[in-house]
Amino acid sequence: MVCGPGRLTKVGPQLGWTTVYVIEYLGPLLIVPLMYFLRPYIWSNAPPPSIGQTLSCVLLTLHFLKREFETLYIHRFSNATMPFRNVFKNSAHYWLLGGANIAFWTFRPGSPTERLADWASDLGIMSVALMLFILGELGNLQTHMILRDLRPAGTGQRGIPKGIGFDLVTCPNYTFETVAWVGIWIMTYNLSPLPFIVPAVGQMALWAKKKEMKYRNDFGDKYEKKRFVIIPGIY
Repeated sequence: MVCGPGRLTKVGPQLGWTTVYVIEYLGPLLIVPLMYFLRPYIWSNAPPPSIGQTLSCVLLTLHFLKREFETLYIHRFSNATMPFRNVFKNSAHYWLLGGANIAFWTFRPGSPTERLADWASDLGIMSVALMLFILGELGNLQTHMILRDLRPAGTGQRGIPKGIGFDLVTCPNYTFETVAWVGIWIMTYNLSPLPFIVPAVGQMALWAKKKEMKYRNDFGDKYEKKRFVIIPGIY
């Protein structure tokens, strides 16, 4: 119960943000490799996986493994909890769209990803995908560490972030996250990541816009206003 002036507000069951994120990311972290290794049992006519399918599995698994690591050891949350019921809505996005949907269309027999089977002929596609993924993941990790260091453990204190990407946009962590997912999309060589990526980027854009307004309000003239919040030159 939350006490206000002359009233009591029922909050309901709550979950810590760390627990919420662990649950969200655990779905695709398990679903993707399971569907990859169970291909012969899910599809009886499945040929051996192509290089593209194998690398897609590796990139998706590494991405969500990194997410779990950051949740447990890097992120510091200003809000302690969220309503328990929200975990189902949030998890559906990750488990269904980021896990089962991408895995099904990427690993099924006849998938466009199956055509990425030869380094000699598909080197350009796979190299671009890998470079974008590595750049995005490392950049995202670095920006998360910068943001972590601005908030001392156990406090809600914040500072003005500086460093890689922060001179260009408000939230380069979202920029690098988008870059990594573009790399994954290219590697899967099909449209299945888009139902996950499009709403995710849209949500991050809204968060970044709010963050820009918050920085301006909190720090005033000390903060250098950004014209673009997530995608340099575009938004």
